[in-house]
Amino acid sequence: MGRADRPFGNVSSGITMNEHHDEDGIVLTEAQKRAQRSRSIAIALALAALVILFYAMTLVKGPGVLVRPI
Repeated sequence: MGRADRPFGNVSSGITMNEHHDEDGIVLTEAQKRAQRSRSIAIALALAALVILFYAMTLVKGPGVLVRPI
């Protein structure tokens, strides 16, 4: 049959589409939830700092950033 029958890259997930899964999924403990939240906040702050850095560098370079040879 088609490619859907074969595992991708010789790696089998072990789960077929016909299997039923538990509705709850993975349940995290309170400590894991706090750790996940703190990681998410750290990533968001790092991303915000990077955006601010890029914006500041664009302002420092001024309109000359658009003047360049093609």
